Amino acid sequence: MSTSPPPTPPQTPPPPPVDGLVSAARRNLREIAHRLSHPSHPATPLLADAPKRWQRLLPYAVVIALVATFVPVTINVLTDQYGVNGGLAGALAVAQAVPLLMLAHRPLQAWWIVFPADILGAAALLGYPVGAYEIWPWPPPTLIGYLFLLLALALRETRRTLAAVWVATGAASLILHLISPERSNGSALLLVILGAVVLVIGAAVRERGDAQRRLTEQETISEAERAQRTLLEERTRIARELHDVVAHHMSVITVQADSAPYRISGLPQEACEEFSAIAASARESLAEMRRLLSVLRSEDMEGERAPQPGIDRVQQLVEVTVRAGLPTELSLAADMPDVPQAVDLSAYRIVQEALANVVRHAPGARTRVSVTSDGEYLTVLVVNDRAEQPGSPLEATGTGHGLVGMRERVRLTGGTLDTGPLPDGGFRVAARLPLAPVPPPTSEDS
Repeated sequence: MSTSPPPTPPQTPPPPPVDGLVSAARRNLREIAHRLSHPSHPATPLLADAPKRWQRLLPYAVVIALVATFVPVTINVLTDQYGVNGGLAGALAVAQAVPLLMLAHRPLQAWWIVFPADILGAAALLGYPVGAYEIWPWPPPTLIGYLFLLLALALRETRRTLAAVWVATGAASLILHLISPERSNGSALLLVILGAVVLVIGAAVRERGDAQRRLTEQETISEAERAQRTLLEERTRIARELHDVVAHHMSVITVQADSAPYRISGLPQEACEEFSAIAASARESLAEMRRLLSVLRSEDMEGERAPQPGIDRVQQLVEVTVRAGLPTELSLAADMPDVPQAVDLSAYRIVQEALANVVRHAPGARTRVSVTSDGEYLTVLVVNDRAEQPGSPLEATGTGHGLVGMRERVRLTGGTLDTGPLPDGGFRVAARLPLAPVPPPTSEDS
């Protein structure tokens, strides 16, 4: 009988290698090199978001003033106090001061030019005799210009980048001090100390500005959310009132019209057909009311999803209007091109509102409805004569919301609307809607 071998114990993974001093130093050096070679901000000018033009131009004026000051001052100090010949002094002044023009938009790239130039200038001064009042390794113009560079860095870069710059500055100062300790008279340490102060102050100012900007953005978002919530609450309130008032009365009209032939005996056939038409119109109005309520109660505000009426249903509008006692003629183009959905719905609503206004304000007036197209525009024309039936109109006054709604629909489609009374006492509504898509209006156009 064969025996199975004993199970092998599970092998434990080997412990991770200990991060030694050399590997840690390499990792930190790689981090410093990455920070110094990758700016943390795009090449946008300082104060680019300022509201006024002079504020946006201010950084450029400052850097131009710095360069115009430091170039001649550096040349004068190097030639008079350090005895450097004019050619070398001019080259060092240009290399150390002209890159300050980049402080407004690329301070880290400017540091990569100024920092080696400052070290090269300190090394060049080693070839000249020591004077009584010399400051080495960083002459006064070099030190002050470098502090301005550190301030520009602190206003744009992250803490790690600033720490890497400060470490590199301190390392260069220490190496130069060790090379010639007898010449080093305190400027090496002074640059390290003042550089740390400038970096801390600049970083504090930048972080405070970032905090205020984030706070402003959060307040803007909160205000937009409050406005959105207020809008949704108002839409819900309107939907509730429409349901409680309009939908209830329309339901009552539907029930009464449907039951009239059964409640009233001896009605002629024409009256029964009229009640049936009233009930059908009421049911259609209820269906549209339900779609409107669903839109008002929707939070995504994407619009109605159900198929919307269009030009193909204008004939039904005219038939209903004729049954209401308004003599109406319809002229509808037979070769109608493809009409965009927004234009199709707008044309239907314009005819609907115009006929409703005639029924309310000029009952019995002869009305002509025309929907034509020339291939580029859809023209909707509704013209009515003066009311011929005696008696007062159904509504002596109006709110004007119907015309406002027409203008809004026409504006959204990029068309034009012309409305107004006619000399004979009638009224005219003419809309011209483009069939090609119209780009949305920009902020400059509004």
